[in-house]
Amino acid sequence: MDITQVEAANEEIAAMRAQRDKDYAEYEKAGRIWGLVPRERITRITFPRPPKSVIEGYLSMEDMTTTVSDMLDSYGIDGAIPSSYLKPLAPGSKICGPAVTIRNIPVRKTATQGAIDHDFIAMSTRDIYYIAEPGDVLVSDFGGNLNVSNMGGQSCTVAKSCGLAGNIVNGCCRDVSSIRASGYPVFTCGTTQITGKFRMECIEMNGPVTLCGKRVEPGDLMVADDSGVCIVPQDICEDVLKQCLAIAESEERMRELIESKAPISELRPLFRARYK
Repeated sequence: MDITQVEAANEEIAAMRAQRDKDYAEYEKAGRIWGLVPRERITRITFPRPPKSVIEGYLSMEDMTTTVSDMLDSYGIDGAIPSSYLKPLAPGSKICGPAVTIRNIPVRKTATQGAIDHDFIAMSTRDIYYIAEPGDVLVSDFGGNLNVSNMGGQSCTVAKSCGLAGNIVNGCCRDVSSIRASGYPVFTCGTTQITGKFRMECIEMNGPVTLCGKRVEPGDLMVADDSGVCIVPQDICEDVLKQCLAIAESEERMRELIESKAPISELRPLFRARYK
C-alpha cells in the first residue's frame, strides 16, 4: 500500500467515524442508545439493507442454503458453513436478513475474581439490538469458544422484542430450553451452562467479524437453515437471488419429471445443466 492509498484509507475511516457520531447523536435523542458499549467501539450504526422482497425471495426457497452455497461457489466466494459446525438450536429454523455484528474478546481476570470485585459486566448485546432494524440478524463473534456462553435467553428475548430475525453465534449459547420455547431462531457452535459474565467484553460493534473462519461485514445477507449458514455479500445478494430462483425452478421441473417416470431422453438435457 503506497502513501496515496494510506491517505485514502484514513479519509474513509474519518468519514465513517463522523457519520457514526452523527448517527449516535440522533439515535441517542430517539432513545435507542443503551450505553453499555462506548461510542468509540461502535464502527457504524447505519448502512444499506436489501429490500424486503429480496429477503422474501430467499425464504421462498425450500433448500435455501444448498442453492445459495452453489451460487457462492460460482462467484468464487468462501461463505458457506455446514451445520456440522453451526447448528440451529431448534431443527427447522430458517433465517434470512442483513447482518449486524458484535465482537467479544476474553478478559484476563478470572470470573470468580471479577464477581468478587463487582467488575462491570462488559458483555452486552442490548446495545446492538436497539440500534438494529427489524429483520436484521445478529452475528456474535467470540472466536468459536465452546466453553462459556456468548448469548442467553434474556438476550434473545430482547432481540425478539426488537424485531430481529435471528441470531448466529460464533461460540456457545445457554438457556437452551427457554430459547427454544420462545421460537426465536438461533444458530450456534455449541451449548453450555457456563455464563460469559466476567469472562468476556464487547470490543467492537458493527465492524467485520469472523464466523467459523469466514468473514462477515455488517449488511451482508445471512442465510441459514438446517443445512448450515451462508454469507452473501451485500452488493451481490440480489443477483445471487435471481440465479438461485432460476435454479430452484429448474430443479423443481427435474423433480416433477423424475416422479412422473419420464424417459431418460427427457431427463438427460436437464441433468446438471447449470454446471455447463
